[in-house]
Amino acid sequence: MTLAELIARAQETLRTAIAARRTAQDALTALRADPNLTEDAVTARREARDAADADVTRAQEALDELLDEQRREDEVAALSARTAPTASRAPAYDRVARVGAEERTYRQDQDPRGASFERDVAAAFIGDYEARDRLTRHMQEERTVRGDQLRAVGTGAFTGLVVPQYLTDMYAPAAAAGRPFADAIRRHDLPAQGMTVNISRITTPSSADNQSGENNNVAEQDMDDTLLTIPVQTAAGQQTMSRASIERGAGTEPIVVDDLFRRYATNLDGKLINQATTGLSAVATAVTYTDASPTTAELYPKAIEGLSGVEAALLDQASGENLAVMHSRRWYWMQNAMGTSYPLITQPGVVAQTLGANYGERYGRGVRGILPNGTPVIVDNNIATNLGAGTNEDEIYLGDRNEFHLWEDPNAPMYIRAEQPKVASLGVLLVVYGYYAYTHQRYAHARKISGTGLVTPTFTGA
Repeated sequence: MTLAELIARAQETLRTAIAARRTAQDALTALRADPNLTEDAVTARREARDAADADVTRAQEALDELLDEQRREDEVAALSARTAPTASRAPAYDRVARVGAEERTYRQDQDPRGASFERDVAAAFIGDYEARDRLTRHMQEERTVRGDQLRAVGTGAFTGLVVPQYLTDMYAPAAAAGRPFADAIRRHDLPAQGMTVNISRITTPSSADNQSGENNNVAEQDMDDTLLTIPVQTAAGQQTMSRASIERGAGTEPIVVDDLFRRYATNLDGKLINQATTGLSAVATAVTYTDASPTTAELYPKAIEGLSGVEAALLDQASGENLAVMHSRRWYWMQNAMGTSYPLITQPGVVAQTLGANYGERYGRGVRGILPNGTPVIVDNNIATNLGAGTNEDEIYLGDRNEFHLWEDPNAPMYIRAEQPKVASLGVLLVVYGYYAYTHQRYAHARKISGTGLVTPTFTGA
């Protein structure tokens, strides 16, 4: 893995840690507004927030270390270029011996058409630091061997030889919905073996009651459990590229792999929400909002009703870290609302006479804002918008973040580059795949707001 890839991974880890920390702070803020709160509950929530703080610090330190390393690499490369021996008509003996003793970076006998040089030029444009190092080394060799022939001439002297450059580093990837919900919920490492994940659920509890009299039997009920079996699923995508497109194109293979990674993430997140039988939409209990002229002020009580159902289902297993997950069109519609009536109870951190707060985060970067009762909002455009009888409704999901479980292979998604299967047609097969499992049913608690009140929104300020 290149240093650039390590930096990208560290940046993503830091973004995830920041989102988790913000969620923990939101939960602490909401808890402090509870008139029945206990010091133990506040302490536990504060410890969770502090643990999230520590995760952010560790992620930041890891990223800073990699960035420092990258800056040093760039400095060394620049220093190496500046301190290359000055060319002369009679190269010094030590320079001649050094070049003659080492193989050139690009050799005509091994690559007569210069394809490897062209690939490195293209790769350097999209951030391949190893390619940059090879090009720098090549220029040092050229200065040593042909320094007296390298003159300061402009591109105008080589009108037919100056190659027009496409800005490959500014290519526009196909937009994707990504995985906002998957990144917000409780994640676990997928076990190394097996195609199912099994969880024991206590479905018949023990009992306790007042003793009917001295020396009489006390209450007893045999406990029993039910096994929750969760299948491990395989998500994958492939693309066959011609060798010509790879060898004669500029950065084509990294572009294709990046797109496959985007499709993989979008598919996984979409399955968590929309998959038949097990997806969030399928298992959540409906809170119906029916209205021919829906308004944000009318929708909000439905959210409170749904959160009430979440807590009633979880009882003492509720962590308090609730989430509201909605499509971006619904989030902006809620922000569009103007009115003279406001919730009677506000929360710490939420300005009075407002319907919540918008954090101004861009799509896919964690919590976008909070509802008036302090519930964090996740915006996810994998939510379907063709639901209901009129095929124009979306849904809002409410639940405890810690009871949405996702198991992923720590190395997922994996990447396969296979040349032999397509060799007869001069093709290269690229495959991205990964294993995952999920459940929202360890406790059946999730709620969804659905109905005609969630048709395609009109932005009228109501």
